[in-house]
Amino acid sequence: MLLTILVGLLVLSVLIIVHELGHFVLAKASGVWVEEFGIGFPPRVFGIKRGETIYSLNAIPFGGFNKISGEVDPSAPRSLASKNAIIRILVLGGGILMNMLLPVVLLTVSFMVPHNIVKGDIVVQEVAVGSPAEAAGIQPDDVLIAVNGKTLDNTGDLSRFVQQNLGAKITITLKRDSAVREISVVPRWKPPEGQGPIGTMSRTLNTQVIRQSLPLWQAVPRGIGSLGETLVLYKNGIIGMIIGTMPVVMTGPVGIVQVTGEVAQSGAGAVLELAAFISIAIAITQLLPFPSLDGGRILFVLLEVVRGGKRVSPKLEGKIHAIGFIILLTLMVAITYQDIIRIITGESLIP
Repeated sequence: MLLTILVGLLVLSVLIIVHELGHFVLAKASGVWVEEFGIGFPPRVFGIKRGETIYSLNAIPFGGFNKISGEVDPSAPRSLASKNAIIRILVLGGGILMNMLLPVVLLTVSFMVPHNIVKGDIVVQEVAVGSPAEAAGIQPDDVLIAVNGKTLDNTGDLSRFVQQNLGAKITITLKRDSAVREISVVPRWKPPEGQGPIGTMSRTLNTQVIRQSLPLWQAVPRGIGSLGETLVLYKNGIIGMIIGTMPVVMTGPVGIVQVTGEVAQSGAGAVLELAAFISIAIAITQLLPFPSLDGGRILFVLLEVVRGGKRVSPKLEGKIHAIGFIILLTLMVAITYQDIIRIITGESLIP
């Protein structure tokens, strides 16, 4: 249990520090005064000043922070608010940018780390009546080979490719009685309960476990491609929650630590893939135009541009961000409570 907690805390802390590092690097490059860059949260345990910035190690071992001069007050010395709109947007969006770039590295490394791949024959067991699969002519005992030209190793691949293409026509390559054929089908956003998007129930038979690691020149394009696929899955998940086809699941730091620790039992590759997904989630959440989030701060800069350079007063903007922070903190407390209850009752976020 202790190791599970430590792995979860480490992963989440690294993602937060990387986010703050994005703000730090772009602020420094823009000539903005960064008063302090801290790992962990105060009280301060140790600090050393290099140039004009204090680099600190703090008592609460979770995440990190930047103390940037004048985020909303242009009168502060070498403040962020005194810079032009483009520089402010770049600095405010630096954390989001880093959280979007980091998954490429994480996913690339995950493909390079030796990991097990389950391969076998994906055999259709059942075809639901009235489903897209039935209309397309898929039959029980068909062996599914590929989706849109991408080879299927197991039913997990099939599910992922289908989820990436909800509402869009896909081409499934299958084998029936030694004959290979291609059929077209459109996965549904709202399938009847228990049927799934295309209406098949499949199993992976004749399985074998293969140990694999890719060289760098193959892992990099795979990592970039995997990032694109993850973004599509994330987008489809949000749409699914909005239209009611997927459950709304919200979790905070406690839940993230829990699920990271559970995934750690599957090996380093699985942890890296999960960390990449969480990093993307952090980036998208921070991009939301809500006060106190990076997206909310960027919104004020864009509002200034639209108003021809007329700023919202620093005092008013500060109050709005403070109110937004209180709302987010209240929401986080409620989510954390649910996370703790789930852990106590032995539930898991992993299906």
